[in-house]
Amino acid sequence: MSRKRLLTLAIVGLALSTGLATAQIVVTDPAVTIKNAIVATLRQQVLDTTTQQAEKLYRMAKRLSAFADLNRYAISDDDTPKWRIHTFLGEEFLYANPYDAALNYGDRDGSAFEEVARQRQTPGEELASFGEEGLDAEAAIAAQLATLDVADSSIIAATDQTGQLRYNGRKELAAIEALETDTLDPSLTQGSTAVLDKISGAGLIRARQQQARIQFMTGIVEQLLVDNKRARDTEAAAMNMQLGRLLYGRAAGTSLVAGAANDLRGWKQP
Repeated sequence: MSRKRLLTLAIVGLALSTGLATAQIVVTDPAVTIKNAIVATLRQQVLDTTTQQAEKLYRMAKRLSAFADLNRYAISDDDTPKWRIHTFLGEEFLYANPYDAALNYGDRDGSAFEEVARQRQTPGEELASFGEEGLDAEAAIAAQLATLDVADSSIIAATDQTGQLRYNGRKELAAIEALETDTLDPSLTQGSTAVLDKISGAGLIRARQQQARIQFMTGIVEQLLVDNKRARDTEAAAMNMQLGRLLYGRAAGTSLVAGAANDLRGWKQP
C-alpha cells in the first residue's frame, strides 16, 4: 500500500472517531426514574411534616393567654364547697355543738364524742356472779361489750380524722386558689420554669387530695366492719337459739305440757 493511501485512510479514521466522540447517546432506565421520583416525593413529605411540627411547637411555646381569656376557667368562691359543716355561730344547735366543733377541728381524746354519746356502765361483779353455769351468758355479754368498744374506737378515730382533714383542707383550698391565680395570669413574661413550677404544685395538691380521700375511705371501711360484726353477732345468737330449740325443744315441750296437765288436774275453784 502506498504512503499516500495510508495517509488518506488515517485522516478518514480520525474524522470518524472525532464524530463518534462528540455524539450524545441518551440511556433511559424506567426503574431508576421511578425510584428517583419516589425519593423526591418522600423528601417533600418529610419537609412538609417537619415544617408543620415546627409551626405547632412555635404555637405551643406561646402562652394560652395569648389566644384566649383564661378568666373564664376561674371558679368563684361561692361555687367552692367549704371545708366545714354546719355553722354553729350563735348556738343554733342545743346539744351537738361540741361534736360539730370536733368534726371541724378534730377530737383526739374523744371528749366531744363522750358528751353526745349515751354512757354505758362498766361491768364489774355482774360478770363474776354468773358462775360455771352462766358461761354462755357471760360470753354473749362479753361479745356485745367488745362490739361497743370497737364502735367507740372507730367513731372517735373517724371523728378526729375527719376534723383534721377538714381543718387542713382550708389551707389546701388557699393553696389551690393561689395556684389558680398564678395559672390564670395573662402575663407573657413568665418563662418555662414558672410553668413547670405550676405543674409541680398541681401534682403535689393532687397527691394530697388522694391521700385525704384514702383516709376518708378508711374511716368508712372501719364503720362497715363494726356494722358487719354487729350483724354477725346477731345472726350467731339467732342460730344458737335455733340449735338450742332443736336440741332441748322436745324435752322442754313435754315438760311444759306435763306440768300444765298436772296443774289442770289439781286446780280447784276457790
